[in-house]
Amino acid sequence: MTSDTPKMNGAIAATSLLGLLLLWTVLAWLKADPKVLPTPLAVGQIIQAEAASGELAHHMLATIGRVAAAFTLAMGLGILIGIAMGLNRQIDRWFSAWLIVFLNIPALVVIVLCYLWIGLNEVAAITAVALNKTAMVAVTIREGARALDPKLGDMAQSFRMRPMTRFRHVVLPQLWPFIAASTRNGLAIIWKIVLVVEFLGRSNGVGFQIHLYFQLFDIGHVMAYAFSFVAFILLLEWALIAGFERRVTAWRIG
Repeated sequence: MTSDTPKMNGAIAATSLLGLLLLWTVLAWLKADPKVLPTPLAVGQIIQAEAASGELAHHMLATIGRVAAAFTLAMGLGILIGIAMGLNRQIDRWFSAWLIVFLNIPALVVIVLCYLWIGLNEVAAITAVALNKTAMVAVTIREGARALDPKLGDMAQSFRMRPMTRFRHVVLPQLWPFIAASTRNGLAIIWKIVLVVEFLGRSNGVGFQIHLYFQLFDIGHVMAYAFSFVAFILLLEWALIAGFERRVTAWRIG
């Protein structure tokens, strides 16, 4: 892999996004009704106005805080559960059905139940989002733990590695690609669930604003807030997640 590959990939991604904007522009021109499908320029002007007023930053930060808290909780619990189930067949047999149950409970049901049980507060919001994602992380990590190379485990045992040393230098490097995949998928799913949580029961955040402008039938503002957060996730992907994934999977190249 050459050092120019990330730059090339970035250029391709940027060109692809420009193509998407062009398609959006053409569709808006064909529709010729800004109340139904505003142009990218019109949505950009709304974003600029909301940013200038401070509203965009206020609601974006509220959503980012909820996403960060729920993501941290879901990843931490999911990794622990996944490793335990992947390395211990008895635990997997007993709790595999639990994972299936939690994977198939609709997110909306979990959100509503958390609001009814805990109340319309931040604890309920973050708990609901984390519960929806934890099972997904656990399944991915469990598959990674099952795929561990037994030869590397035998080598660690022959060198009489301590459990923590073995986990750090043998188990964890093999799990990093699965953790990276969970990170990417987790962010993509969690922020969408956070919007539903805010839509249903919070007084700030991107989801709250989308709910507000949905009631006003203001498609421009709905798209402005939605695409503002999408842009944030894209920047996070390019600035942090992609580089993190390349570093943790570099040992597999060769």
